[in-house]
Amino acid sequence: MRRTRILTAVLALAAGLLVGGGPSALAANADPNPRPAKVTVAADTYTWHNARIDGGGFVPGIVFNRKEKNLAYARTDIGGAYRWQESTKTWTPLLDSVGWDEWGHTGVVSLASDPVAPDKVYAAVGTYTNSWDPTNGAVLRSADRGGSWQKTDLPFKLGGNMPGRGMGERLAVDPNKDSVLYLGAPSGKGLWRSTDSGVTWSQVTNFPDVGTYVQDPTDTSGYANDNQGIVWVTFDESTGTAGTATRTIYVGVADQANAVYRSTDAGATWSRVAGQPTGYLAHKGVLDAVNGYLYIAYSDKGGPYDGGKGQLWRYATATGTWTDISPVAEADTYYGFSGLTVDRQHPGTVMATASSSWWPDTQIFRSTDSGGTWTKAWDYTSYPNRANRYTMDVSSSPWLTFGANPSPPEQAPKLGWMTESLEIDPFDSNRMMYGTGATLYGTENLTNWDSGGQFTVKPMVRGLEETSVNDLAAPPSGGAQLLSALGDIGGFRHTDLTKVPSMMFTSPNFTTTTSLDFAESNPNTVVRVGNADSGAHIAFSTDNGANWFAGTDPSGVSGGGTVAAASDGSRFVWSPAGAGVQYTTGFGSSWSASNGIPAGAIVESDRADAKTFYGFKSGKFYVSSDGGATFTASAAAGLPAGDSVRFKALPGTKGDVWLAGGASDGAYGLWHSTDSGATFTKLANVDQADTIGFGKAATGASYQTLYTSAKIGGIRGIFRSTDKGTTWTRINDPAHQWGWTGAAITGDPRIYGRVYISTNGRGIIYGDSSDGGTGGGGDGGTPTPTGACTVTYRITNQWTGGFQADVQITNTGSTPWNGWSLGWSFTDGQQISQLWNADYTQSGATVTAKNVTWNATVAAGSSVGFGFTGSWSGVNSKPGAFKVGDQGCTVA
Repeated sequence: MRRTRILTAVLALAAGLLVGGGPSALAANADPNPRPAKVTVAADTYTWHNARIDGGGFVPGIVFNRKEKNLAYARTDIGGAYRWQESTKTWTPLLDSVGWDEWGHTGVVSLASDPVAPDKVYAAVGTYTNSWDPTNGAVLRSADRGGSWQKTDLPFKLGGNMPGRGMGERLAVDPNKDSVLYLGAPSGKGLWRSTDSGVTWSQVTNFPDVGTYVQDPTDTSGYANDNQGIVWVTFDESTGTAGTATRTIYVGVADQANAVYRSTDAGATWSRVAGQPTGYLAHKGVLDAVNGYLYIAYSDKGGPYDGGKGQLWRYATATGTWTDISPVAEADTYYGFSGLTVDRQHPGTVMATASSSWWPDTQIFRSTDSGGTWTKAWDYTSYPNRANRYTMDVSSSPWLTFGANPSPPEQAPKLGWMTESLEIDPFDSNRMMYGTGATLYGTENLTNWDSGGQFTVKPMVRGLEETSVNDLAAPPSGGAQLLSALGDIGGFRHTDLTKVPSMMFTSPNFTTTTSLDFAESNPNTVVRVGNADSGAHIAFSTDNGANWFAGTDPSGVSGGGTVAAASDGSRFVWSPAGAGVQYTTGFGSSWSASNGIPAGAIVESDRADAKTFYGFKSGKFYVSSDGGATFTASAAAGLPAGDSVRFKALPGTKGDVWLAGGASDGAYGLWHSTDSGATFTKLANVDQADTIGFGKAATGASYQTLYTSAKIGGIRGIFRSTDKGTTWTRINDPAHQWGWTGAAITGDPRIYGRVYISTNGRGIIYGDSSDGGTGGGGDGGTPTPTGACTVTYRITNQWTGGFQADVQITNTGSTPWNGWSLGWSFTDGQQISQLWNADYTQSGATVTAKNVTWNATVAAGSSVGFGFTGSWSGVNSKPGAFKVGDQGCTVA
């Protein structure tokens, strides 16, 4: 993932989009006698999914539990944390409950899985250590593997998306006494300890070094000039016994002269480890207690983007001897080392990554003799030709080639870049996972490396969705269900939301797409604009976004900005970064400057009149009736003073415009105009609003359905109105909030109730309504499969007050099921807390689990499964009877 990954939230913050607060002042021409708010909270149950992209962002950390097989977690820099689900080879998101006011807690700087009690997991959360993040960091703790969380706020910020975020893990649980945890803090805040399983924390005041390294001392933003602090904590489990605190603890510090410290008395005193290398930062410290070695991966920079030199060292814990075990000479490195792992089944096997090797590729190193000798994942035969010890299979995520056809020695797809996380499964020497800037890769035949064969690298990322979404568009016709503008990987055309598109937008590729639009009455015509390392910043399509060609930039363009297509596709208006607003007829072979509208304005088109375009800048609304040649400022007053605004025109109706935005220190809310922006009326029943979108009208409704990310009735959420904003229904719930959702929202013009939501790191969320009586949508209603069925219900884990179960349904009949619904009743008051790979409802003891889109079809003789966590008290009996639809099933 490129540097632009930091920008979505940052720019939104600068515009005031992420500020909470009370209702704003009314517009000057608002209704003087507004009706009181009418809000229905959680009146409609939605099922939520991701439009599949699979990955799309940086995975800086992977953590395997060392007590329980197949229990693993991944952390992302802005997109939350995930738990591995072995039965389906998918990842389950764990932090979707993070709400708007604490959006920074979607950035995970470190994660720890309890090595004594595997049901416990901890996450250190916070996105930025500077003013961009409005809240302090926190440590989240869970006793049900991330199904639910409790939180302890910290007196300082954490930086899940800051420089150095690939180092770690900064959070660690004592493997002998798991009530003891340590957390390394940035910003000079030092080392912190908890002795009550993460409930309370206090600074280890006698720890001697808070870190000294900053990426760029000249930066004044607080981003690149922050002290990267304490970067990892590693316990030597051999120096303790069960129930007593581990005596020897190693701590890595962002200090090039003093990178490693140690305590030999359970943290009572600390000292710098003698004889250590200097001039480098210790990115990782991994201990092999069997052979008595601490391995350390060093880089001259903090990463994840930088690093020009590196070394690998081995420290003998019994003798204090340091040995340089670097697989290549320092003079031959042009990268730093970071990813580091030991095979717990064969502890002499060590692996490391060249984390900052952007070109021609990353490199992975492997040793089976504790670092004495090494082999590489690839070698030059005769430059520029390569021989790989691996094969790449990206058929599940074919876009990972980026549509590239590079010259040797570069290959497509790449083995990776920004490879700061690398882990061998502690229970399976054949399985390894590693994170990159765009996905999470893995292999399940790793030991082929040692026998001279090739191991297969595949994406192991399904369920982990990490894109940052800037814009969304759902055309009313054509093959595209959804078009997306994304940070860092451009965007996609989804023809099936349940499948990964074959490629992102290409010809040209944008590093980040900032805006896109289609012609309302001619949806085959599509335009997108974005940021690019070189070449055009605008592209056009005449086949509904399937294929693209580059336009021509006006002079001075430096970035995408916003773009609007005329309703018939005959002309375009573009407000790029670096230049003033421009207009063109045709496909942008030449541009002319628009008059009467300031540079940097947000632009949109009327969805009925091809000559009418709109703009907004600094509290002023602008209108053009001559195809964008000239704009006139509207007399409408009371609109948001800043530029934290999204507005859209209603499809099919001239002059019908909705505007959302504002900030807590001024006007903030939702406005409506029916006269092309000459006047606006503020809706009195909307406290705050940040997006607006339209979808198919409800049955019997005369107006299209409205969707918004807003605060209504004092509640932050995603809301829907089928009556032109007179009343609102909250359609999300506390478990589904996804942090910041202020960039874009749209309904589906073809399916009532379906809504598409942008997130800043959790990808594209779409939801379907259970309200099937008002126009359809959803997943097809309750299925009624026929024929025999068998159900296996297995409790896979149980702890005080909680348990985890897997359920498998087998179609033992002779015809396939096209949709299924499994019902049962608990007998002992059990309550489900989280369920994956199916949607569910629970009323009292009765539970109904229903297929999701991708597992609806079950062939005769085939099976489908899902899992869940729940609570119990006293007795946890298994259900005795199950039904698929109305058909009773055999219980295996």
